[in-house]
Amino acid sequence: MDFRDQADLDASQVEERSGGGRFPGGGLAVGGGITGIIALIAALIFGVNPGNITGSDPEGLQPTTNLSEQCRTGADADQSDKCRVVGVVNSIQEYWGGIDGYRPAKTVLYTQATNTGCGAADSSVGPFYCPRDQRVYLDLSFFDLLQSRFGTEGGPFAQAYVIAHEYGHHVQNLTGQMERVGQDRQGADSGSVKLELQADCYAGVWAKHAVDTGFYEKPFTASDIRQALDAAAAVGDDRIQERTQGRVDPEAFTHGTSQQRVTWFTTGYETGSPDQCDTFQKGI
Repeated sequence: MDFRDQADLDASQVEERSGGGRFPGGGLAVGGGITGIIALIAALIFGVNPGNITGSDPEGLQPTTNLSEQCRTGADADQSDKCRVVGVVNSIQEYWGGIDGYRPAKTVLYTQATNTGCGAADSSVGPFYCPRDQRVYLDLSFFDLLQSRFGTEGGPFAQAYVIAHEYGHHVQNLTGQMERVGQDRQGADSGSVKLELQADCYAGVWAKHAVDTGFYEKPFTASDIRQALDAAAAVGDDRIQERTQGRVDPEAFTHGTSQQRVTWFTTGYETGSPDQCDTFQKGI
């Protein structure tokens, strides 16, 4: 997964916040009837279900660090984790920018905790998209956790997949797909699961077209795609539940099974068409 050395990076699409955030209103809450450790895990893996984070608008936001001096070219993206995020975000938004009605969304890099339009968040939440302020939030330590706790292969493309999944939620927000979930936020056939699998599919669609955005040297290799599929499989509801509670409870699913996540990313990648990602119509 090599960036084109001379590709111009737009670091303004990524905001780095220093320090930790306050926790207004009692901190972060996860809704949808999930309890105990499943609530923590559901929040941790690839973002809280949109609309499940509660809280007020952001207040007392921390000063930001300017990445524009560090992240100028694709060569920088190959050398730095932060600049890699910039490159991935640039590529994702270059692709989706060709879709009618798309509006860019910033990614916020933070450490330990921050305030968001959806309330306060800390690193245990994992990457997530906040529809209220239309930002993706990411603590880079999550990628180490993905390997150490969930046993994934890791690697640059696993990271890109996570980010592309969150931008899939931004697309869903802009297109109204997010509204189709309603209160159906838990269960094997729930709107929540369909929304998450669609975001996986959108991540695959971007991966298919990533080299066309001008940020990558060549199409992704089989090894790159394996990193994404490995990450997707590791964080299926069934595998997480088996690991944390010793049994699988489909009625508590929020993101889909390992096989479903792999299948829908693959669907997006093989077809390269967002139209093939309508999990609400096609079924899962």
